Amino acid sequence: MKYYVGMDVSVKETSVCIVDGTGNIFREVKAISHPDDLIGVLKGPDIYIERIGLEAGPLSQWLFDGLAKAGLPTVCIESRIQKFMMGNNIVRGVWSSP
Repeated sequence: MKYYVGMDVSVKETSVCIVDGTGNIFREVKAISHPDDLIGVLKGPDIYIERIGLEAGPLSQWLFDGLAKAGLPTVCIESRIQKFMMGNNIVRGVWSSP
């Protein structure tokens, strides 16, 4: 099954929400805002990530680079747009985008 991820990034912690291909929440966690910690949350034998939506901001280039180097399909989402989405809605937006 394909999974889609939304990340709400702050300096110390990133909230991660993973939904399955039907839009049901698979996992919600908080992780340290470091590429290695986020990769640890996202990698596993039971999960195939189709797309990751990463909030654009001060850490986004560093996090994007780390996730991309790990082979994870990541896109940046403008934070002004994300302000209008609450909680898991950001993931649903990533999930439904072409």
